[in-house]
This record gives sequence, C-alpha cells and structure tokens, in this order.
Amino acid sequence: MAPLSDAEGLHFDDAHEAGEARRAVREALGVALATSAYGISFGALAVASGLDVWQTCVLSLLMFTGGSQFAFVGIIGAGGLAAAPSAIASAALLGVRNIAYGIRMSPVIGPGFWRRAAAAHFTIDESTAVSLAQTSARARTLGFWVTGIGIYVGWNLSTLAGALLGDVLGDPRTYGLDAAAAAAFLALLWPRLRARQPIVVGIAAAVIATILTPVMMPGLPVIIAAAVAIFVGWTNWLGRKQATGSDRPDADDAEPDDVPEREGLP
Repeated sequence: MAPLSDAEGLHFDDAHEAGEARRAVREALGVALATSAYGISFGALAVASGLDVWQTCVLSLLMFTGGSQFAFVGIIGAGGLAAAPSAIASAALLGVRNIAYGIRMSPVIGPGFWRRAAAAHFTIDESTAVSLAQTSARARTLGFWVTGIGIYVGWNLSTLAGALLGDVLGDPRTYGLDAAAAAAFLALLWPRLRARQPIVVGIAAAVIATILTPVMMPGLPVIIAAAVAIFVGWTNWLGRKQATGSDRPDADDAEPDDVPEREGLP
C-alpha cells in the first residue's frame, strides 16, 4: 500500500480530530442530560428543608456543586438556622476537591483572566472527567465547556422544576427523595474503596458519625468524621510507601489515581 502524501495525511489528521471533537460533544451532552436530573431531587429537598423557591434557585446558580448543595440543605433541614455554620463548613469540605480539578484543568483552559474566571465555575467532576477522557487538545476543550455549561443550564432548570414540584406535592419523603443525598454521596464514595486505606477511613468515619449524630448538632458529626480522613491522609496510615522491593505494596493494594468519576453530581 502506497504511503499517504503530505496533503492526504493532513486531511486524515483533520478528519480524525473533527471526529474526536464530535464524539466529545456527544459524550458531554449525554453526561449533562443524565446529571441534570439530580437537580429535581435537590430542588424538592431544598424546599422541604425550609428554603424558598428563589433561595433554592440562587443556591444552584451561585454554588453549583451538587454534593455541597445536598450537604447544605440536609443539615439546614435537620438543624435549622442554628446549624448554618456546620452546613457551610460541610459544604466547603466537599467542595475542596474542585481545587484539585482546577489545577489539573489549567493547561486545558489556557491563559487569560476572564477565561479562567469563567472556567472556575464550571470545573466540576463531570466536566473534568469528560475533558480528560479525550485525546486531542480541541476535544478536551470542547468536552470541558460543553459539559460544564450543559450541566449548569440543566441543573438550574431542574432545580427550579424540583422546587416548584416540591411546593405542589409537599414532603419529598413521601416519594423517597429524602434518600437522594445519601445515595449521591455513596455514589461518589464507592469508586474510591479499592484499597485498605480508603476502606478503613470510610468505616471509621461512618462509625464516628453514627455514634455522634444522636448527641451533637447536625453537621458537626460530619466535620469530626472528616477529621479522621485528614489525619489518615496526613500520616499516610495504611497508604502507599515510597519504597522498593519487599516494602513496596502489592498492585492490588495501590490507590487508584484520583480522577473524577464519569457519573455523579456536579
């Protein structure tokens, strides 16, 4: 078979890159559609927790990180305004992961203050995952922006729908929506449980939270349980060791790369 000429090779590369870009857009739209559905649960739960419809919508517009939003309204619903400091602290702890995503996505976003400022609001689990799954620079950029903006629009529309639906139908617990937050957190946690360290951290944190929940203000048990993870991470207890030979942990015990999941919450 004769080799391709320079012109034919260039045309092939352009066609391949265009195909990757279209695939990135399709994946981004699919993830955006699936993720946006969570907003209905959030809207209904937020209204049931005591927030007005407009307060619920403003929370999604400005905070736009589903795990933190569920944590915030869950604690407010359980403890009222007195639990606001704990709710804010818990939401902030859950949002810290977006800082790591921002560092990883910086080369994809590129330079420019306004570009980076806009990208900061759309740097979530899904936009990072879709972007990093692509192989070309253009596809990564498209994957990030289409996923982030698509979820932002869909999440806020579904939040409004859920808030209005919650007002009409009443208590979401009747329909089992009160379990949405716990299910979402488990979905985020499950992919991490592949080595001894995260399994031990998860069990210890769950036990501590279970023991303290009946006797402490809502939100505080979560913060105290999070301190367990911080301590273990700081000391690297049961984690990977920088060693060779017999001291090196087996491949089965190694931590997976800390990458965002393809599905879940923004």
